[in-house]
Amino acid sequence: MTGSTGPRGRIDKRQAILDAAFTVFARRGYAQTCVQEIAEVAGAAKPTVYNHFQDKEALFLEAMAAAGETVMARNLAIVDDIHSPKGDLGPLLERIAHQLAQSCCEERSRALRALTYAEVNHFPNLLETVYGRTANRLAEALAGKLAQLSLAGRLRTCDPAAASEQFLALLTAPMETRSRLGTRKVPAAEAKAVAKTAVDTFLRAYGTTTTNRKAA
Repeated sequence: MTGSTGPRGRIDKRQAILDAAFTVFARRGYAQTCVQEIAEVAGAAKPTVYNHFQDKEALFLEAMAAAGETVMARNLAIVDDIHSPKGDLGPLLERIAHQLAQSCCEERSRALRALTYAEVNHFPNLLETVYGRTANRLAEALAGKLAQLSLAGRLRTCDPAAASEQFLALLTAPMETRSRLGTRKVPAAEAKAVAKTAVDTFLRAYGTTTTNRKAA
């Protein structure tokens, strides 16, 4: 069946509810959000929402998880573009870092972080729910790419997991500070500068004599 009452229609309606829920939760916060408003934004009846989700808490957690999946799909696609270039490794890593920084600035990503920080005291497992779908998976994917660069002689021999953690820390820590934990949109020039500094520092630690750029 492909109609609105069939499996495809049910999946589409569920996704519409999740998207609407995240939008409303991000705007109002968990406590001030009501299911009726979510239903209206989703273009669904309130009973339909409860047909898909047991209660507001379950809807919130699934909306956060779904938003995390969306953000991570974009970030994984960015990291997947890492390869061993013929020339200087710096420009490639700088482009990747800049794209990841831009992803941090994207509205859904900022809202996801801000909501997580705001509601973590009420939902002790929220950090695991969100980070398990975002930061942890990104670190693992990046570690795999850095391992390949190390094996190709483009980076010095290292623990890929540790190198990945440090690369992301050099990038995300300044972005979190500049975005005020996701509550401020970081200007494009700032994001680009953060990416450049992160890569410069990373290559000073992990670059080889042929890949490490000269100090400016």
